[in-house]
Amino acid sequence: MRTNKAVFKQDDSESYLICDDNVQYRRYTRFKELVKKQYSGNEHGTVKGIELVNLIHSSGKDGDFYPIDYRIYTPDTDGKTKNDHFQEMFLRAITDKNLKARTILFDSWYASVDNLKLINRSGWTFFTTLKSNRTVSISKEQGYIHLDIIE
Repeated sequence: MRTNKAVFKQDDSESYLICDDNVQYRRYTRFKELVKKQYSGNEHGTVKGIELVNLIHSSGKDGDFYPIDYRIYTPDTDGKTKNDHFQEMFLRAITDKNLKARTILFDSWYASVDNLKLINRSGWTFFTTLKSNRTVSISKEQGYIHLDIIE
């Protein structure tokens, strides 16, 4: 029976995963079912392209980046959000990949309550950015407070 266990030479508890999305610009492609108009941060505007959600492993050393999973973002076809893809890839990474890494990095797009709870309940650490209008709970006694008033 074939397994999908990933083995990395530099995988240890100091390693981490990175989740991000990008748009593959496709002005002249013939595969129109995957191409849609969407915002591209690289182009600072709307382009025709294929959007991917990527999960990458790294030890933090120069050039040590290994793609371990990706999803093509096609909500009209599969009905899934980017956060759905994030959760699927994260769960697959912790159950199927046999990783020693226990930290995941991502931008604010993936900082939903469901994602943060999933990561926390899995015993992982996350690093992300949050918008200043978000509320967070640092302790049960303190309750939820606005992020912009935390020192």
